[in-house]
Amino acid sequence: MDDTEQGLRAIDATAAEQRGFRLYDVMMAAFVAILLLSNVIGAGKVATLHGFTFGAGILFFPLSYLLGDVLTEVYGYARARRCIWAGFAAVLFMAFMAWVVVALPPAPGWTNQPAYEAVFGQVPRIVFASVCAFWAGEFVNAFVLARMKVWTEGKHLWSRTVGSTVVGQGVDSLIFYPLAFWGAGGWTHVLVVTVMVTNWAMKVGWEVLLTPVTYAVVGFLKRVEGVDVFDRATNFSPFGRRG
Repeated sequence: MDDTEQGLRAIDATAAEQRGFRLYDVMMAAFVAILLLSNVIGAGKVATLHGFTFGAGILFFPLSYLLGDVLTEVYGYARARRCIWAGFAAVLFMAFMAWVVVALPPAPGWTNQPAYEAVFGQVPRIVFASVCAFWAGEFVNAFVLARMKVWTEGKHLWSRTVGSTVVGQGVDSLIFYPLAFWGAGGWTHVLVVTVMVTNWAMKVGWEVLLTPVTYAVVGFLKRVEGVDVFDRATNFSPFGRRG
């Protein structure tokens, strides 16, 4: 069912800025939590399943893009922008905290320092690439979805969730993999491009597979909030304060 068939009151994003929402804070917390956990728990492990080898984080990190889609679709670009900045700040603090804790000299008799470094130690180049890719990819994702919602008059949700992910994850991958691995030991140019394209395709594939979940979550949230937000006169600058 298209959004316009749900009997919701369509409002402009500038009007939505003056409105309180019941579940917005919960969605922001979920967005930041999944972003941090996918980076901390999933980033360090390479898994093999049925002969296919992949970074474990790819199973869960795309959920942050799914939630980014939901936030923009339900609450508008300006409120999604706040969540992106909150996630950006949280990732930076996580990286700083990990660096400080790993660098602290271990207490005498505590023998777990090598294991701790293996799990939480960070390569500055990869951290920098990850933060830049997340920031740019999420903002592009939100912008594309918000504009497509206006173009499609709120119909065909699948087209804008998948379309925004194709572009947003494309920007994310184009920034992350060259910055993180181009010229690094053992990474040929062909390997960087191959891994970049493969992971981009997997993330887009996840978005397609999770489309029914996206529909269910978006439908539930819109019914709870009672409105359908359109970004018709929105300031799309990442640094804008108002919708």
